[in-house]
Amino acid sequence: MLESFDAMLSIIRPVIALLLSFGLLITANGMFNTLLGLRSRLEGFSTETTGIIMAGSFLGMLIGAVYAIRIISAVGHIRAFAALASIMSVAVLSHVLWIDAVFWFILRLMAGFCLSGMTMIVESWLNGNSENSNRGQIMAMYMITNYLGFGIGQFLILLDDPKNTELFIIASIILSLALVPILLTRSKAPPPQPAIRLSMPKLFKISPLGLIGVCTAGLMNAAVNGMGAVFGKEMGLELSDISTLMACFVLGAMVMQYPVGRLSDRFDRRAVIIVVAAATFGMSTIMVSFAENAGIALFAMAAVYGGIAYTVYPLSAAQLNDMADSNMRVQVAAGVMVAYGIGASIGPIAAGQIMGLFGPIGLFYYTATVAVTLACFTALRMLVRVRTENNIKRKSVFMPISGTSFGGKQLYNAALDSVMREKRKKHQNEKAAGSEELKQKTSSS
Repeated sequence: MLESFDAMLSIIRPVIALLLSFGLLITANGMFNTLLGLRSRLEGFSTETTGIIMAGSFLGMLIGAVYAIRIISAVGHIRAFAALASIMSVAVLSHVLWIDAVFWFILRLMAGFCLSGMTMIVESWLNGNSENSNRGQIMAMYMITNYLGFGIGQFLILLDDPKNTELFIIASIILSLALVPILLTRSKAPPPQPAIRLSMPKLFKISPLGLIGVCTAGLMNAAVNGMGAVFGKEMGLELSDISTLMACFVLGAMVMQYPVGRLSDRFDRRAVIIVVAAATFGMSTIMVSFAENAGIALFAMAAVYGGIAYTVYPLSAAQLNDMADSNMRVQVAAGVMVAYGIGASIGPIAAGQIMGLFGPIGLFYYTATVAVTLACFTALRMLVRVRTENNIKRKSVFMPISGTSFGGKQLYNAALDSVMREKRKKHQNEKAAGSEELKQKTSSS
């Protein structure tokens, strides 16, 4: 037992600082997302306007997924992280300077861009400091840190009244503290990777279901992440209950990702997606029917909803990888990020509009509509593309992916594989050239 603990500690020790920085980053972001949703309503912004404000973060993350890597390539991981963390800290604190919807949207855009870039930095650094023998354990710790940080952030809302400025200051302080571990770490930063060109039409041709599924996950997850606190407030929940509600969505996601993913590795991934989409529709309907009188059961329903709905993202990403050639991993990973970002940018806006028409339960009218659409589309794709033995043989292994945000993990995993393939190819060419040169010297002598 002690030897096992020592072995785990030896694996995690080199990346503890990175995980700590990432944990603080996600804690501050999780706290601030909920805080801003509540504060927007307290400032008198309509539900529709609040949805647009919250969408700014996801739109910024989409832009960051495409362009932030250029900053990392230009100045390196440490300098890029310091710059982005500082900008995000300022953006969070600036919300209290001027209460204006347009200004807040711009600040959320900036924060989303910075969050995307910093997530890329941490994930690429973790991958660069791991090997095939321990990468699974390190990425498991990464996922635990992701969900744990987001969950803790929900309860930090209870430190003060959202009407005051103290919570904005606390979020800014946590973001500033996230700089410290990564700046002081002795872990060597990996060399920056070049920007990756995307080919979305080609990816759609490879797997329409995979790409649409990822986009659909963005539509649903971002809506709940961005407007869940508004839903709770409009339902008359106390601040502590709103924090618990948001944490339950994340807790359910953390518990269910692995078993659902492993199930999809054993059976046709598309069938699992249909079941998950149908179950998401069912849970959305239950939330609509019983939310007003659910009491404590609302938290249980939220956990079940999160455990089901948040698996659509990794399932769809795995479906895309199933159908793509192994030499297209970089394009696939980049396409997944962009497709999710497009959906996540639209989700809070669309949900806000429906909530404005139907009240708070409109959030789950919206998710029910999106989920049933995905189920129908998946069924159609199963009729169009019959599962073949060849597809079964090249099926990729499911990898848990956070449903609370998106970053560059898949992109950097793919980039790392691409770089390693190039190194192996170069080494083989050099070895072949050396052998040829040795033959020529032998024959001449």
